Amino acid sequence: MNLEDIIQDAYQKVKNLDDQGKVASYIPELGHVDSGNFGVHISTIDQINFGVGNCYDKFSIQSVAKVLSLSLAYRIVGDKIWERVGVEPSGTAFNSLVQLEADKGIPRNPFLNAGAIVISDILLSNLENPKQDFLDFVRGISNNTTLEYSSRIAESEKAIGYTNVALCNFIKSFGNIKNEPADVLDFYFDLCSLEMSCKELSELFLYLANNGFSIQSDKSILSESQSKRINALMQTCGFYDESGEFAFKVGLPGKSGVGGGIIAIHPDQYAIAVWSPKLNDKGNSFKGMKFLEEFTTKSKSSIF
Repeated sequence: MNLEDIIQDAYQKVKNLDDQGKVASYIPELGHVDSGNFGVHISTIDQINFGVGNCYDKFSIQSVAKVLSLSLAYRIVGDKIWERVGVEPSGTAFNSLVQLEADKGIPRNPFLNAGAIVISDILLSNLENPKQDFLDFVRGISNNTTLEYSSRIAESEKAIGYTNVALCNFIKSFGNIKNEPADVLDFYFDLCSLEMSCKELSELFLYLANNGFSIQSDKSILSESQSKRINALMQTCGFYDESGEFAFKVGLPGKSGVGGGIIAIHPDQYAIAVWSPKLNDKGNSFKGMKFLEEFTTKSKSSIF
């Protein structure tokens, strides 16, 4: 069986499952998305591209963007980044405040909301025009100038982002936010609003399957060591308190977002993106998780 047949088979099997998830309607704009959408797209190092379902429809990538903001901050400040954010799984929800007091304002990892807010603060301190510079960075990796923020999604998040406001101010009280919380949050909500299709997402993330080198732009984005470390963080922390389950059942580094998107990486082979808006009780795409488990089982392409 080739990859295309495996993807088709896994897609059809999962498509017919009773989707037990719920759309992330606590962000009002995400509640308006058609919950029946389901798309998959794979991009490989040797230039095979294949997709099924709603793989060309754009959606809000949400926390998947945290990998991109981490990549840019890591590229700019290097290993100093780990003085301000940890590399350990949290075992708590993505928006939890619980550990911050004990850890004196150092988030456990950069994929928690608290960690991504600190990364946003680092970028704010180091970029001349943070929103445009970050967008240019993402466009540059993929050689795709059509990528954009969604002002509609960003405004919707800003209107209800009370927990993130609390997180940012709490971290600020420990001295681990250097800029004004309102400015940090404004940037953070925008970067989470990035919209992409599964095709765009899988093409973009090939740099992490290719030792930090972008095939699309023919440029080095990260060093091989930095790329390896970001993949390791995705493996251990990419799915919040379901990261162990994802490693156990899927066996790939990956990152989810509450828009229903998941990106997964097989180093030296491929990046695969899945989108299905209904989330399980851990905040990860129900069908997305099921599909990737089916896909790596059939293709025997786990990293383990």
